[in-house]
Amino acid sequence: MSLTKKFLKSKPVCKVTFKLQTEEAKDAKSAALVGDFNNWNPKKAKMTKLKNGAFTTTLDLETGQSYAFRYMLNGSQWVNDDAADKYISSGVGTEQNCVLEL
Repeated sequence: MSLTKKFLKSKPVCKVTFKLQTEEAKDAKSAALVGDFNNWNPKKAKMTKLKNGAFTTTLDLETGQSYAFRYMLNGSQWVNDDAADKYISSGVGTEQNCVLEL
């Protein structure tokens, strides 16, 4: 997994590229990036599947904010990003959400 942050000089926005590598995708048919930035709605955050089986998407996010997020594979399996800035409790059992700090 990887996160790439590109801060824009012209406005308070960061282009963040989220990538779920082939190994982490585990032969998934679909992947979504869900989090605070899309009200945790997987229909608003479908990721593009690459030829090698990895998934990727890029979002423009406001700087000076923290965003909780997770990946959802095949509409039901949750996966965290080990490149996240930190982790917080999801409020469901012992599950944790990833946090991106901009």
